[in-house]
Amino acid sequence: MDLTFFLFLSSGLFLGWSLGANDASNIFGTAVGTKMVKFRTATIISSLFIILGAVYAGSGASQTLGHLGSINTLPGAFMAALAAAITIFWMVELSMPISTSQAIVGAIIGWNLFSSKPTDITILSQIVGTWIFCPILSGIIAVFIYWSIKSIIRKSHLHLIRQDCYTRIGLIIAGAFGAYALGANNIANVMGVFVEANPLKEIHFGSFFYLNSTQVLFFIGGVAISIGVGTYSKKVMDTIGNGIMKMSPLMAWVVVVSQSIVLFLFASQGLQHFLLSHDLPALPLVPVSSSQAVIGAVMGIGIAKGGHDLNWGLIAKIAIGWITTPIIAALICYVSLFFLQNVFGQVVYI
Repeated sequence: MDLTFFLFLSSGLFLGWSLGANDASNIFGTAVGTKMVKFRTATIISSLFIILGAVYAGSGASQTLGHLGSINTLPGAFMAALAAAITIFWMVELSMPISTSQAIVGAIIGWNLFSSKPTDITILSQIVGTWIFCPILSGIIAVFIYWSIKSIIRKSHLHLIRQDCYTRIGLIIAGAFGAYALGANNIANVMGVFVEANPLKEIHFGSFFYLNSTQVLFFIGGVAISIGVGTYSKKVMDTIGNGIMKMSPLMAWVVVVSQSIVLFLFASQGLQHFLLSHDLPALPLVPVSSSQAVIGAVMGIGIAKGGHDLNWGLIAKIAIGWITTPIIAALICYVSLFFLQNVFGQVVYI
């Protein structure tokens, strides 16, 4: 059973690899693009904190994704993850920073349509709403942080060399936080479809430390994401780092911090419980797009500065990619499920 599970899990690992190749640019793309952090350093930090975030804070967003469509067989989960991974890989080949969340949501809807299962419209509305709200929120946060930091630097009269040093350290710290938030929020995109059919057992390390079966699954997914970061993320990093708009190191830091905050807000169960317990409004725990958060932050700063430095042609191309991604993933999943069931005789839904 376990061997069969790992065979079907291979598509999830490919999806994790694709996510790492695409979304690592959102953590360190601006830092690498501005030559403030070396690619190797960015890879090591990203890998470590992505795994930590996936294992210890990844359950919240995965539960919401599971409500969208509970894929209840391994072959069905395999094909949904593969459809999303193929879509992402194709876009990465085009150097396009697309939304992994949109790809897996599209694939799940494709499975729902094929299996005649209902799609939870309330959950779908929450997720689709974040595709609009996420870049706007990130842009607002970025503008606020950017002007605040500019004001602080102006009043402090920091020497340029010291300012450069502080910015470099800030980029590394912000990148670590961003990697943790990415793992926490986006592991649901990689392994969420396998949670229902997960046969893995919990692992104990002594008397005080253990990983439950879902955490083991998320650890495996986190490793796959990290491999994608190290092997294939540099191309998209260049697009994010300098393609949309030429950025100073300070702007790069603001972008990373802004998108990290947004991802954390949509993944933190503790924060949601705190807000709800005090009768305050809370954001839904859904896997949001780090690509959208980063591009929203870059655009926010660019518009605040007049919008003249933004590459509007590239932004339009990226926006078209965001619109077509879930449609392509849904079509690939639907057609592939037909072949998997009727040609290879696999049970893709119950």
